[in-house]
Amino acid sequence: MANILVVDDEMGIRELLSEILSDEGHAVQTAENAQHARQLRSAGAPDLVLLDIWMPDTDGVTLLKEWQRDGLLTMPVIMMSGHATIDTAVEATRIGAMNFLEKPISLQKLLKAVQQGLVRSQEQARPMLVAARPVNAQPVEVGVALAPPLPSMLATAARANLGAASDIQTLNLSFDLPLREARDAFERMYFEHHLSREGGSMTRVAEKTGLERTHLYRKLKQLGVEPGKLSKKGG
Repeated sequence: MANILVVDDEMGIRELLSEILSDEGHAVQTAENAQHARQLRSAGAPDLVLLDIWMPDTDGVTLLKEWQRDGLLTMPVIMMSGHATIDTAVEATRIGAMNFLEKPISLQKLLKAVQQGLVRSQEQARPMLVAARPVNAQPVEVGVALAPPLPSMLATAARANLGAASDIQTLNLSFDLPLREARDAFERMYFEHHLSREGGSMTRVAEKTGLERTHLYRKLKQLGVEPGKLSKKGG
């Protein structure tokens, strides 16, 4: 799970992006203008920022320059706009933005850009972790990992089997229900199980269940399943 900041003056876009990213298992903060974004950034660096270019008080490019000037551009920033020119996109990239998304943003492009941004965020964090390691740290001996004793392996396998059995026991449906209600109840438990197991990631659940994301969203809404709640429960 990553911490993502969405900065956009349009409430509808903030809510839509927040819903999509939350369904992917991320923690999302939103800001309606540059001043609010400054306050959230001063409280701590997010793992990724989605930043709108055209905003009423201070535009996104100016805010990006501020962060770069003050040494606060320590996280990947993806710019967004429906009216920006190529020159504006090039300027934002030159300042330090890692990507540019044109509105209306397609779901596929959004998720791909976010994934690339989070990979870069992790790469930026690694040198900091190495630098933070104590100089006088004792060397770690590297040896061959031995297989656990047979009784331990059998105990682990038994626990796994018990876990699988408990999952089956939770599937307690009444055969007295009408077919449609029984099917809906089964599908609800089926999707809740996979959402909980995958930490609320709609991408992984779509792959597991063999459904397209749009079909999956529609199905979950029809069944009254809320991925955000299951993401927190699974985490």
